[in-house]
Amino acid sequence: MAAKVLAIVLAGGEGKRLMPLTTDRAKPAVPFGGMYRMVDFVLSNLANAGYLKIVVLTQYKSHSLDRHITQTWRMSTMLGNYVTPVPAQQRRGPWWFAGSADAIYQSFNLINDEQPDYVIVFGADHIYRMDPRQMVEDHIASGAGVTVAGIRQPLSMADQFGVIEVGEDGRRIRAFREKPTDAVGLPDAPDQIYASMGNYVFSTGALCEAVERDAEDKTSKHDMGGSIIPMLVERGEANVYDFKDNEVPGSTDRDRGYWRDVGTLDSFYDAHMDLINVHPVFNLYNFDWPIYSNQPPYPPAKFVHQWGERVGRAVGSMVSPGAVISGSLVENSIVSPKVKVHSWAHVDGAVLMEGVEIGRHAVVRRAILDKNVFVPEGCEIGVDLEKDRQRYTVSDNGIVVIGKGQRVEP
Repeated sequence: MAAKVLAIVLAGGEGKRLMPLTTDRAKPAVPFGGMYRMVDFVLSNLANAGYLKIVVLTQYKSHSLDRHITQTWRMSTMLGNYVTPVPAQQRRGPWWFAGSADAIYQSFNLINDEQPDYVIVFGADHIYRMDPRQMVEDHIASGAGVTVAGIRQPLSMADQFGVIEVGEDGRRIRAFREKPTDAVGLPDAPDQIYASMGNYVFSTGALCEAVERDAEDKTSKHDMGGSIIPMLVERGEANVYDFKDNEVPGSTDRDRGYWRDVGTLDSFYDAHMDLINVHPVFNLYNFDWPIYSNQPPYPPAKFVHQWGERVGRAVGSMVSPGAVISGSLVENSIVSPKVKVHSWAHVDGAVLMEGVEIGRHAVVRRAILDKNVFVPEGCEIGVDLEKDRQRYTVSDNGIVVIGKGQRVEP
């Protein structure tokens, strides 16, 4: 008989480092890749694997996220399948979630209702493909209380991650440390470490016991990675799952093992640029393991005008339905639905979200424009960064970011 599995997606992240993209929405609801939201990637991984009982725990500015899940992620109820957003309900008292572990503690009713053998606890704001069935099977075979997904990274980058240190067997976790400066390499690769991906598979009893103990500790931060995992590591009940062993149907040698934490504006921008290479670093065109999202009834993208230099064209770019490239040049960019780029405009290295409009003769370079931003005729974005810093957010790497609905002043 197949094991009963409940998936819990942690989607309460505030995403302060992604401001202004998170001014009006939770981080997992931020649009990505033209047609998607960040949360679609974890939900697609779970759905493709056949895990169809999924709860999404929300908290911060969740309306956009709740609406997207409700409109997009509809399962057949005949077999009891569902994807449902669950806000903080104050079941344990008059307070909101104090951390990711507390979110699960306050949501024990969801586990009690399903009575699963195992609980998947995944984050909602990473860009990657993964077959979680293989991780669950590995967990069951190990007999551990928790299995933590780890991705191999250079030892020199250990101070940028939560690091999983393992014993001589390469499986049992002996330490779980946050951004250590004295990390030890892996037994089979001394120049590498395991970075935690924030994905966990628990045996239900181990999860519930650990979260209840953590709730009683008033000094705890009530965090899955900072509190629960170290507790189970200390008890010798934690194993690592090596992400490189995960085989996703349809993956290529180039994009196998891809995982990106888009926690900053620069990493968010870089992840978009990974999509548009001739041989993408992350391949959205894998039809064996699709990324699902809401697909409104937009018409096909349109490229119009062919008169002298007034030629609508896009090169090295992804252009979504409903977009109109009119007598302008778009290069190395992500163009979302309902975007309009008018004649003689030039867009290069930009992420244009839904409803953005670029006026005639405007120039947009190395920029992220949130939904419904209007760039008037002749305006320049990303050309003079000192000028841009006076009006907009500019990232450490010089990416200009303009918030949702903002009208650019000439």
